[in-house]
Amino acid sequence: MNDPRGHIVRDRVDDVYKSHYGKLVATLFSHYPDIPLETIEDIVQDSFAAAMTGWTADTLPANPAGWVFTVCRNKAINKLKGEKNRWLQLDEEMDKEENEGGNADLPVKLLFACAHPDLSPKIQVVITLKYVANLRVDAIAGALGMTADAVEKMLFRVRKKIREEGILLTDPDPSLGASRLPTVHKIIYLIFNEGYKPSSGDEAVNEDLCEEALLLAKELIDHRLGDTDTAALYALMLFNAARFRSRTGASGELLDLDQQDRSLWDQPMIALACDFFRDAREGAMSPYHYEAAIAWLHCTAPSFAATDWATIGDLYLRMLRMNPNPFVELNYAIALYFAGKKSKAFELMNGLLRQSFLSQYFLLNAALGKCYLLDGDYDRAKTFLTRALEQTGNPREIAFIRSLMEKIP
Repeated sequence: MNDPRGHIVRDRVDDVYKSHYGKLVATLFSHYPDIPLETIEDIVQDSFAAAMTGWTADTLPANPAGWVFTVCRNKAINKLKGEKNRWLQLDEEMDKEENEGGNADLPVKLLFACAHPDLSPKIQVVITLKYVANLRVDAIAGALGMTADAVEKMLFRVRKKIREEGILLTDPDPSLGASRLPTVHKIIYLIFNEGYKPSSGDEAVNEDLCEEALLLAKELIDHRLGDTDTAALYALMLFNAARFRSRTGASGELLDLDQQDRSLWDQPMIALACDFFRDAREGAMSPYHYEAAIAWLHCTAPSFAATDWATIGDLYLRMLRMNPNPFVELNYAIALYFAGKKSKAFELMNGLLRQSFLSQYFLLNAALGKCYLLDGDYDRAKTFLTRALEQTGNPREIAFIRSLMEKIP
């Protein structure tokens, strides 16, 4: 039987880890650059271990984060005892920091640091989840469909790059903020989309990952480091998050938009998204603006049939003109189909099949199969749904396709 008082300590340590791990690593790294990053991470981990073993329910410190920070600082100083003058000076500098592990805006600084142009998009996402969102390796692995070993190896390579080039966990030049903001937006949106449509696992939605993306975007807005694109991105994610509860049925099966119970949509969240979307309209239009506008039309439509598909199609067409993209073209074709322009929709989707990669794309074949099914062309529907079935190993997607195939006479 678990000790409930021991659970209090574990919960408090987990809370501090979740909110301060990245801050502690970044603060130590910036003040003690002679200590390798991997050693600093060990120091922080050891300090949390000390909290786990040293705290009791009756002796929890009044400032738990400050306690861990002090232990981290002392351990770092012990590593540099041979350089007395240096560590004494650094110790004084750190005393000027807030006694909770660094400045309040440090997570945002870290977010921009993670957007370094020398790092690949996947690495940017991984280190953002590690040092900004404070996720443990096993949580990152689960969220991104990787093994914990693969994440560790990636972090090892990143640490080596950090050590050799000093490119991370230091404040980027202020002039780089604006130039890195588009990359920061991409990192946040990649994290959200991985949660919204997980690439692996049995979950239909990883809400924790989506929440991390929302928190990161809100940090940018709260610190006045974002722009109208940031507001549009935040609104877009809120619109999508508002529909989480309706995406699966009572048995956990995937539900298409036309099957969803709109009474489950989070109306206060949709209202909040509308507020930020209005703020975003003051700037130039970006893909985030167009996607947010499309999501707004879906969220405010009283029913699937009453959705303004013609306007949605027009918005996708504008996105295509801004940045030609086969995935946007697929969405454009689907919008045309439901707007009544079925011949043009089938022409576009079948044209996409001529691209070798897209011919193996699950969503394209699933969309063609469903549209042919709705159109009464059962032979073609069966052909494309069978292809889609062969292109996914996701249990929920398999069940979804089979449910469509059951409707073929």
